[in-house]
Amino acid sequence: MNIRAASPQDASTLAWLISAANRDVATQFGLTVENCPKHPSFCSADWVLAGMARGECYFLAEDSTGPIGCVAFEPAGAGLAYLNRLSVLPAQQRQGVGAQLVQHVLQVASAAACQRVSIGVIAQHIALQHWYGQLGFVTAETKHFAHLPFSVTYMHCLVPPPCVTRRNARRACR
Repeated sequence: MNIRAASPQDASTLAWLISAANRDVATQFGLTVENCPKHPSFCSADWVLAGMARGECYFLAEDSTGPIGCVAFEPAGAGLAYLNRLSVLPAQQRQGVGAQLVQHVLQVASAAACQRVSIGVIAQHIALQHWYGQLGFVTAETKHFAHLPFSVTYMHCLVPPPCVTRRNARRACR
């Protein structure tokens, strides 16, 4: 598997991948275009391009069959960055692709002098929170937003310094 920086020319591929990878979550939590139009399962190329225009950096994971996963890194200032739209095609899930994409974002964050990476997940998605916890993320807070049909749990991970090896990064970000 190879992870590479995506370009605007990859926007349609990214949108397709993000949508396909998140469709089961939309079904699981009853999300529709009407009640949650910004859920990743409804991602479009325009949405990806708008994110790139505001500074999001997308990374594509590819194997011999083509694109299998992606993630977005968004610097937020003051040593903070966001990990957005981590997506792995259903056939490749539970094979370590997502964890490798998270580690890639932590390395990018370290190189960008970020001290913390934050994510937001559906609060009721306990399995996903547990998975991120295994990668070193800890729960910060849960908030409810009137425009969303679910609460959002924010989690964060301290970014390992550049000298920390990938093997030890999981322990370093706790």
